[in-house]
Amino acid sequence: MPASVWSELTAAMCRVLPGVLDAVAGVLDVPAGDGPVLAPRGERVALLVDGYERLGPVDGWVRDRLLPRLPATSVTVMAGRLPPRPEWRADAAWSELLRVVSLRNLDPDATRSYLDRRGVPVPRQSEILTITHGHPLTLSLVVDVLAHDPDVALAELPTDLVGGLLERLVSGVPSAEHRRALEVSAVARTTTEGLLRDVLSDSGDPHALIRWLAGLSVAEVRSDGVLPHDLVRDLLDADLRWRDPDGYREVFRAIRAHALGRVRRGEGREQQRAIADLKFLFRNLRSVLSPVAWEFWGDHYPDRVALADRDVIIELIGSAEGDRSAALAKHWLDRQPAGFHVIREPDGTVRGVVGLLDLTNASRNDRAVDPGTAAAWSYVERTAPVRAGEVVTQCRFIVDAETYQGPSPTLNAVPILTLQRQLTTPRLAWDFVTLAEPDRWEEYFAAADLPRAVGTDFFVDGRRYGLFAHDFRRVPVEAMTERWTERALADDALLLPAVAPEPGLLVLSHTDVDTAVRQAMKDLHRPDLLARNPLLRTRLVTSHQGATGAKGLEELIRAATAALAGDPRDDKLFRALDRTYLRTSRTQEAAAATLGLPFSTYRRHLRQGVDRVVASLWQRELGRE
Repeated sequence: MPASVWSELTAAMCRVLPGVLDAVAGVLDVPAGDGPVLAPRGERVALLVDGYERLGPVDGWVRDRLLPRLPATSVTVMAGRLPPRPEWRADAAWSELLRVVSLRNLDPDATRSYLDRRGVPVPRQSEILTITHGHPLTLSLVVDVLAHDPDVALAELPTDLVGGLLERLVSGVPSAEHRRALEVSAVARTTTEGLLRDVLSDSGDPHALIRWLAGLSVAEVRSDGVLPHDLVRDLLDADLRWRDPDGYREVFRAIRAHALGRVRRGEGREQQRAIADLKFLFRNLRSVLSPVAWEFWGDHYPDRVALADRDVIIELIGSAEGDRSAALAKHWLDRQPAGFHVIREPDGTVRGVVGLLDLTNASRNDRAVDPGTAAAWSYVERTAPVRAGEVVTQCRFIVDAETYQGPSPTLNAVPILTLQRQLTTPRLAWDFVTLAEPDRWEEYFAAADLPRAVGTDFFVDGRRYGLFAHDFRRVPVEAMTERWTERALADDALLLPAVAPEPGLLVLSHTDVDTAVRQAMKDLHRPDLLARNPLLRTRLVTSHQGATGAKGLEELIRAATAALAGDPRDDKLFRALDRTYLRTSRTQEAAAATLGLPFSTYRRHLRQGVDRVVASLWQRELGRE
């Protein structure tokens, strides 16, 4: 096979994307189904795959499905940072064909050959060989440093060769704009010309800068942008963070703003990629153990469920969680099929499933059938019920075929799907995530502003599940991402930043409303005290068609009280409220005397009347009256 074909295939295979098979089909004859793959004109096939660790999530498919389809005379070379998984040696057929070579530093001849191809003058090659000992990354950095400063004295480098060379590379860049572009590439998931245009504003030529970045030997050019070698990224990120904290914060926030802008403008897969870029910014929050497989982040995206996927989904959930969970999954698939998403292997088979539900669009009976949705809805009702038009959503099912709820492409897809829903659902109130064995997730989700919903644990087929929840009426989604930003910049997962939520409505529980209404009735003739009542920032008052502020709250209480007078059975309650709060009496004993009632009877009428006013205003707050 020609070298150009090898190069094209290697570049395509280095990207862990669902289109791996399509990349192979671009140079070989790949029939539909599982038929043999043929080479043009019967040529021998040499398949070269670099960076194989990026194909980790589809390793089983490569081993069991892709390679057996190649011609028997094929040779496949896979280079990566990790040794082959045990499954390769455990398979009797592969153990005879497999040869594992542990690659260390390049030998002198290979090193000189590489330097020749990179155009390094022969007089400098011996010096380079001496200080690098053939270490590939160090060689790449040396070449880049020499390209900027051919006369650099390499013998003066510190013991930390990679750090020293990187420092030389950074200090030797053509301009401040080039340096900032390099720093941007270290913080962002991938760097594009559009990102540089937004982050660098009017300084520098983004087109020239992205071409310069792409030309660095320590950078990789992918379909979605340029990214540096992982070690180079870590060193650049750490260097900028300690050397120029203000500059780091500026770059971080500019990349965040760029990603959020793409999220707002985009839809579908493009929006998901923007969300992946946004979430990648928070990868270095080291004070919590992240369940995310960052090495594969942004390489897999959820797909819509096809009719043929239904049985596979139910079987997948059943094998991981039991027959009862499978029945519940079928229940929700029948009612909300659009909420389910699958993560596919390169050949289209289902690797994992994520089930998202809209609880407000489900019937009471449907919610009650499932202990998971029943627990979520009960928590909403007793904590902060939804108002008319508000939405409650739940990530109800998360299952990966290989790791269940461990780090995997499926688990990586969950924050992308949930954040996409949170950013695009109008009037989203609550969002829940359901996970098995919830104790292990508490610290991570607390840092993500989805704390454990206390008292919501439930059991299905003997396995315990827990819920993690966020009320977006209290802290809207963009205020939530600002909290993440402050935690990431402080490297403190437990930080509670003083990020004020967007001005808006208070969402009070029934208990809070009960307390506030009773206090407002006592303060009815004190506008200064009414002005401090929390009800003034609830929908109850802000949606009132009459007066605003304290006067509006007074009108609402008087109207709810007067409504009791319309029913002869409630007239006694109205008279107790009228004499006590609307007209005011010096004491409750005096009010009872004026009404001609025994004090115990008066107190009973007053208590019942206040309860009726509270109930009426609570229904109005929920938008149900």
